[in-house]
Amino acid sequence: MSTTTDIHIMETSHGIPAPSSTAPNSEVHATPSKATTNGSTSGSTEHDAVTKKYRHIGAVHSKIRASCLSRDTEKVPSFVGLRNLTVIVLIVMNLRLMVENFTKYGVLICLRCHDYRKQDVILGVVLYLLTPCHLLVAYVIELAAAQQAKGAIGRRKKTEIGIDRTESVEEHKAFQAAWWIIAIAHTINATLNLLISSFVVYYYIHHPGIGTVSELHAVVVWLKTCSYAFTNRDLRHALLNPFESSSLPAIYASCPYPQNITLKNLTYFWWAPTLVYQPVYPRTNSIRWMFVFKRVLEVTGLSVFIWLISAQYGAPLLRNSLDKLVALDIVSILERIMKMSTISLVIWLAGFFALFQSFLNALAEIMRFGDREFYTDWWNSPSLGVYWRTWNKPVYSFMKRHVYFPLVGRGCPSKLASAMVFVLSGILHELLVGVPTHNILGELDCLSLAFPCSDGPFRCRMRGNALPDSSDPIYRSSGGI
Repeated sequence: MSTTTDIHIMETSHGIPAPSSTAPNSEVHATPSKATTNGSTSGSTEHDAVTKKYRHIGAVHSKIRASCLSRDTEKVPSFVGLRNLTVIVLIVMNLRLMVENFTKYGVLICLRCHDYRKQDVILGVVLYLLTPCHLLVAYVIELAAAQQAKGAIGRRKKTEIGIDRTESVEEHKAFQAAWWIIAIAHTINATLNLLISSFVVYYYIHHPGIGTVSELHAVVVWLKTCSYAFTNRDLRHALLNPFESSSLPAIYASCPYPQNITLKNLTYFWWAPTLVYQPVYPRTNSIRWMFVFKRVLEVTGLSVFIWLISAQYGAPLLRNSLDKLVALDIVSILERIMKMSTISLVIWLAGFFALFQSFLNALAEIMRFGDREFYTDWWNSPSLGVYWRTWNKPVYSFMKRHVYFPLVGRGCPSKLASAMVFVLSGILHELLVGVPTHNILGELDCLSLAFPCSDGPFRCRMRGNALPDSSDPIYRSSGGI
């Protein structure tokens, strides 16, 4: 009795079912499971491999298969895990640099160590308040231009119905002279905006932060003033030539010229997050104040982050690089450039998000500005040209609308128009960088001209962040104007 029991236990422990007294041969034929009768699945296959009698003869290699990273694979695998691993590695590497920085330099952040002169603050505030006055001057000029256009239309109507005599040659010359006077007045007004601000910042404001804010504000107002003048000139021309008014955008119908020449309309354009003037913009229905609050928090947090990174990591690295630059130690210079590139990239990304995503969206929400495409997916750009066209849409739209298209529409070759716009873009960048730092070297213009145009070494489709290529649908629909 004990021997039979031991044999039964041994057979059971080795996976051999014990014979049954009532059905001696029943263990040979297994009853098909429900999963098997319904179809072959991975779960049923594993279940069969476990329950069948011969468990060491399964066909592991039953078909031709390629490695998942091979080009012959049928299904491209997901690389989310590798992406997460890369992010973790980058975080750990930068944490190591942070520990090394604190070990070597200690805490370099100091709230009282900044040289804020009283004169810099006063002049910065005065410039910030007086610079928008150039927009007000442009408004006064446009008021006079609108009155002149109304007078011309009135004389034309009188001539058509026979009340007044035909317009004389002297009246026509006077009208043309007034047109040129208006254009010259706008030019002088916009030029004085940049000249006065740049002069004050370069010679009297010594703090680079205050100077940069003042100069940036001046450049923005200059671009808005130019757009205001150019757009209203075309609208005035369309008013005087009704047969051409059909080419105006349909959105302008709700506020035709000269009904748009009002202080309310100008004030909205002054604060709107765009550099391109339109009488009418797409508007949202309401203001989401919680959305504004979140964006303001993002701007504040990222600004503090940029300041901390610059003071703790950027400043000491730059100071330690001066002796290498003087000695022309090429290897050390390359090492410092690579080390500085990481910090610069982090600061640039934080600044981009703070300005284009957080600040401009908060301002657009307050102004109920509907079109908030301040950038597109520049991080997926297949070429340098696509990158320049997508990362800064406000500047790109201004240059495309007011510089490049008019030049090409007047017969200027595309490459020459591209070069002229790129020179203008370089000058504006030189003002933004060289004037606040009191270091105008002309390097930005040289670097701008040295960059390749777009998709190839001999294709000049676009330069800088300003110019579109000829395949742009707006360019084709407007005939290059």
